[in-house]
Amino acid sequence: MGIFSRTRDIIAANFTDLLDKAEDPAKMIRMIILEMEETLVEVRASAARTIADQKEMRRHIAKLSQLEESWTEKAELALSKDREDLAKAALVERQKATDMVNELSQQITVLDEALRGSEEDIAKLQKKLSEARNRQSSIATRLESANNKFKIREVYSAGRTQDAFSRFDVLERRVDLAEGRAEALNLGGQPKTLEEEIAELKASEKVDAELEALKARLNKK
Repeated sequence: MGIFSRTRDIIAANFTDLLDKAEDPAKMIRMIILEMEETLVEVRASAARTIADQKEMRRHIAKLSQLEESWTEKAELALSKDREDLAKAALVERQKATDMVNELSQQITVLDEALRGSEEDIAKLQKKLSEARNRQSSIATRLESANNKFKIREVYSAGRTQDAFSRFDVLERRVDLAEGRAEALNLGGQPKTLEEEIAELKASEKVDAELEALKARLNKK
């Protein structure tokens, strides 16, 4: 069974209420749009049949109008020949054609009203269909956003993410150790260069030489 009884139910439908009650709003809006499209096709087809019926009736009216004129001419001819009986018979036939014209004209009037109603229904259905498609777009956007948020949360809560952060921690620890070794080299002053060490050796020799000279002088005394 469809969601709607058809045209009037669709026009009066409150999408918000329907979607709020639906377990799957996305599925519900697709069903609503499908049924509205089918209904719109049916209303258009009905309007097309009404237009076709009117055209056929107008063709009949045109033919009956010609028939009226023909019977009028025949009645006039019969009277001109003093055949009143034939003139009356011709007028009876003309009246039949006239009655048929009046009946068809009334039917066309009824069909005109039905066609105006169909036109109004089509306009309302198109408006409702546009509204439903906008709601579908909105629901799709919200659903995509919700799915993206779920995926992001799933990624953050997954074991792979924890493993990745663990590897980052190991790498950061390695960097810390490398930086620590570099900084440790600076502890206690800068390391001596080769030239500084050689200069120290020369200074030490000079001091040793002076010390020996001093000892020699003391021994002489």
